[in-house]
Amino acid sequence: MLIEVRYSASPSSVETATNADLRKNFLVEDLFRTGEVHGVYTHDDRLVVGGAVPGAGQLELPAWDVLGTTSHLARRELGVVNVGEPGHVLVNNEKFELGHLDGLFVGRGSEVVFAGPDAAFYFVSAPAHADYPTTLLSHAAVEPVKLGTPQGANERSLYRYAWGEELQTSVLQFGVTVIADGSVWNTFPPHLHDRRTEVYLYVDLDEKDRVFHLMGRPGAARHLVVRNREAVISPPWSIHSGVGTGPYAFIWAMGGENNEYTDLTPVAVEDL
Repeated sequence: MLIEVRYSASPSSVETATNADLRKNFLVEDLFRTGEVHGVYTHDDRLVVGGAVPGAGQLELPAWDVLGTTSHLARRELGVVNVGEPGHVLVNNEKFELGHLDGLFVGRGSEVVFAGPDAAFYFVSAPAHADYPTTLLSHAAVEPVKLGTPQGANERSLYRYAWGEELQTSVLQFGVTVIADGSVWNTFPPHLHDRRTEVYLYVDLDEKDRVFHLMGRPGAARHLVVRNREAVISPPWSIHSGVGTGPYAFIWAMGGENNEYTDLTPVAVEDL
């Protein structure tokens, strides 16, 4: 049950960083190991991203020392998405069944346990100022927003689980975007969130496929080559977009100054 700490990086440092430096600072690997919970704590908006793969047993959401509390959610709220086979999450001993890509919002002050022999739970936690009720977010029950076009190779379905409306949270937003068959781009043209950090976890990629994730300031973009179940941390000054070599989906999660979904700055293609 390990956690790694990442520190904030200057946007100018990214422009001259080596590929190894970019991967070390922004790419999150090896979150999903059977029987373990792994996480990354980033100083960008104090987010925690992690993976829990229970296997034959159960796994508690750890209260890592970096959080400074005896319980992970003592001052935080949590978003969970199951990226594996069906399993369940116990929240204060109440059982919530999650199938593939189903989500769960867990409010501040809760105790969380993960279970399911073939499940793999991705989670993101963010600082919270209030208590909101735990809510199951079935993938099948969420009406997706259709975006993009086949001609632009960016046709996709946006499933908003927690996005500042309908479900109340302090600052956390998260959901799933599924790329349509035949399309390759996500979130294109890109945008910025000046008041929020966003994390992408790429899922449902074939072993041979990759996503070329774009990051950096407009006019000085860099890229990371990302495998299945790897995540990228996008600071507020960085664009976030990507193109895949095969079918995929991604889980997006944000935390920061607010939870207004439309608080973003579009970036025109000619400004890249």
